[in-house]
Amino acid sequence: MDDVYRLEAKYSRYRADSFLSDINRVAAQSGSIPVDDETAGLLDYAATCYQQSDGLFDITSGILRRAWNFKSGEVPPQETIRALLEKIGWHKIRWQRPVLAFTVAGMEIDLGGVVKEYAVDRAAALCRDAGIEHGLINLGGDIKIIGPHGDGSPWRIAIRHPRIPGGILHTLLLHSGALASSGDYERCITVNGIRYGHVLNPKTGWPVNYMAAVSVIGEFCVVAGSASTIGMLKGEDGPQWLSELGLPHLWVNVQGESGGPLLQQAI
Repeated sequence: MDDVYRLEAKYSRYRADSFLSDINRVAAQSGSIPVDDETAGLLDYAATCYQQSDGLFDITSGILRRAWNFKSGEVPPQETIRALLEKIGWHKIRWQRPVLAFTVAGMEIDLGGVVKEYAVDRAAALCRDAGIEHGLINLGGDIKIIGPHGDGSPWRIAIRHPRIPGGILHTLLLHSGALASSGDYERCITVNGIRYGHVLNPKTGWPVNYMAAVSVIGEFCVVAGSASTIGMLKGEDGPQWLSELGLPHLWVNVQGESGGPLLQQAI
């Protein structure tokens, strides 16, 4: 838990004294800043996700929260979104270890889509180093299994249905690996009968409108987490992209259609 709190203190965008806030103060002035090895590793991973998702997984897109307030019940004006899009794009950043440089004033980075899953993986590794062989780490639905139950039986993990309150989409039996999910479960608004979720496309500035939820299993939670998010962002191309990725997964779209090899797993 100390390590989880350390990462929160270092990378939280809600804390003015975090290193991430230091970075974003530099970004606001289109400046440059050297980063430590841990941060460099996260930036390298974010850059890889950006490339592999054709620019859809973009840690500069968090700035869109200035337009989308999911407590307001209102859809932002297009001109507000358009102004923010000018400050979004990993390609507008110059990243050459150890220096991170911003070419456009007013940009931000948000590592929220990477750090929580990274914290899960680290916590599981620390437990193993301490001699723990059975258990799992669960940070808000991002899960990494340390090892099966003491008798060797798997963990039963239920995946919530994104549209049915209290409903279960599927139950998995896992001995190892990591599980992460992305979807419009709670942070969303409905305006004029249209549901807008919090997973935002960095190219349009608008919420995804095809996928309702995606879950992915991987060896590491950080990989499962980014894959589930990219699966959401890919929209109608999501099922094919997930299939080509080759990791066990399941998805459900806004029409209630579902798919993925995990749905065939017997319980």
